Amino acid sequence: MADRFRLIHFKSGDSERISGTPQFGHRFEEERRKEKAPRFDHQPDTFSFQTTLNQLKADLRHGDPQVRVLALRYLEQLEPATALPFLQEALSDQDGTVRAQAVRSLSRLRTLEATPLLKKGLRDPDPEVRMGALRGLFLSGERLDQHLLLQLLSDESPWVRRKLATLLGWYRLEGSLPVLTQMAKDPEAKVRKAALISLVALYPEEGKDWLFQAYRDEDQEIRLWAKKALEKWMMRTKGKSSS
Repeated sequence: MADRFRLIHFKSGDSERISGTPQFGHRFEEERRKEKAPRFDHQPDTFSFQTTLNQLKADLRHGDPQVRVLALRYLEQLEPATALPFLQEALSDQDGTVRAQAVRSLSRLRTLEATPLLKKGLRDPDPEVRMGALRGLFLSGERLDQHLLLQLLSDESPWVRRKLATLLGWYRLEGSLPVLTQMAKDPEAKVRKAALISLVALYPEEGKDWLFQAYRDEDQEIRLWAKKALEKWMMRTKGKSSS
């Protein structure tokens, strides 16, 4: 029975690759989209709800992290009251990929009761978990106070800081301007570029000033991006003046 239950999970997970190595670049290039919880085959005529829960408990204690990840994904379709205790426990899993899946599953539950657990994920030692928790908080619509934003500014991982800069460009949050302005001076080029892109998107009136700043950046990729963006801005300005 256990093997059959896991086989259902593996078949349902064919469309989503699960890897033990975080693929940061791929995550940051994803377009903003509304996440939907996957729908797994319940096999209601074969398993009772309690039997399913018992098997979930066993899978969450399984020695293979991939099995634990699949069990967490299955929890996404259950009621939050049922799923939350399991997800809370998974946040303490010894494997980072399991904890990262826990915060993703928490995000997909779309319940305010998950907010404290997502905030707990921001303190995880694995940057992949912190990024997932951060994205989950933005998706939930939870107001992020200035203290939390400033805390994330000093995150040791440039990938987390870059994620913050990108998300601030997607969601208009009060207090974003001073945070992004500071991030535009980050020692890591990828963080600076993400912050500059968000600044130009959020504050188009001041966009020219940010582009001129980027044009003088020490990083060649940022300078090339700024050059192309300035050329487009000048073409738009010229078109408006001639019309």
